Amino acid sequence: MSIPEALFGLIVTNEGHDFSDFSMDFDSMEPYLRPAGMAIPELQSGQVLIKVRMAAINPSDRVYLKGAYGQPRVKGIAGGFEGVGDVIAVGSGLYGKALDGRRVSFVTAPGGSGSWADYAITDAKFCIPLRDEVKDEDAAGLIVNPVTAAAMHAIAKKTKSSSFVLTAGASQLSKFMIALGRDSGMRPIAIVRRDEQIGPLMGLGAAHVLNLTDKDFDDRLAKVIKAEEPRTFFDAVVDDVSTRIHDTMPSRSRWVIYGKLSTDVPKLSDPGQMIFRGKQIEGFWLTEWIRSTPLPMQINTYRAVQARFADGRWSTSIAEVIPLDEAMERLPSALAKATGKVLLKP
Repeated sequence: MSIPEALFGLIVTNEGHDFSDFSMDFDSMEPYLRPAGMAIPELQSGQVLIKVRMAAINPSDRVYLKGAYGQPRVKGIAGGFEGVGDVIAVGSGLYGKALDGRRVSFVTAPGGSGSWADYAITDAKFCIPLRDEVKDEDAAGLIVNPVTAAAMHAIAKKTKSSSFVLTAGASQLSKFMIALGRDSGMRPIAIVRRDEQIGPLMGLGAAHVLNLTDKDFDDRLAKVIKAEEPRTFFDAVVDDVSTRIHDTMPSRSRWVIYGKLSTDVPKLSDPGQMIFRGKQIEGFWLTEWIRSTPLPMQINTYRAVQARFADGRWSTSIAEVIPLDEAMERLPSALAKATGKVLLKP
């Protein structure tokens, strides 16, 4: 296949951080993205060029566009952290050469260019060669949510408890964790906002599903936590409900923050819990997990994640697949109403 000289994608229009807006709503994409071409640079050592099949849109992408993500925006390159495609060119490096011609799931890397384009540049080490049984729709979002779920489930399994707590219980990631918990004999506790979310999550394997809008939520939460004694609380929301859950958790428990869906700034009611009851508050970021986790452990995790998609234990709930050239117009409404994953297709 001939190597293209340029790519077409949704190009980031802003630079750096902007912590003035933590929301993930968009009235228009134009202040943040523009459809445009970009010259494809010469690949550096360890880099690969991928012809994109599909790209995912995650909450982290939306926070990044607003400027409130952990890594600053880079103006002039395509957006999008994650996708699936075929490796069509490689820089120097043995692993990249092994991927040449392979279909891969990938996340983007510093110095590369994003997945919301017809071609993407990333590091070979951020690519996962795919089994034939894994569909593109699943492969487009195979890393950010599924690998995070698998890595956090491993954290929960290391505790002496057989239970853990999840906010945003009806999210795609929480559903993955609930299924993992069920299959490993654990008893997940999911926190949701709507009664219609309770039945499906119980069916997936949640031991308890609590609606935080119920008047007796705090009482029910206290009873469930007393009975189950979970030691890990995985939080994607981070609001005042989160602090109430943290307060209710037993001694030596961990509040693991991996997202920030709420714009609220929660207040700790009793910081002494960290001193006298051994509680911890920490963050989980997949990028750091990839950097710090030994390669054999990463490979085992990737294989396990793929196996769950290949045999049907996991599947991605797709809200909409939008052609790349229609994305600027259709994304605001699609993201506002989405109850599943929104994908872009070049």
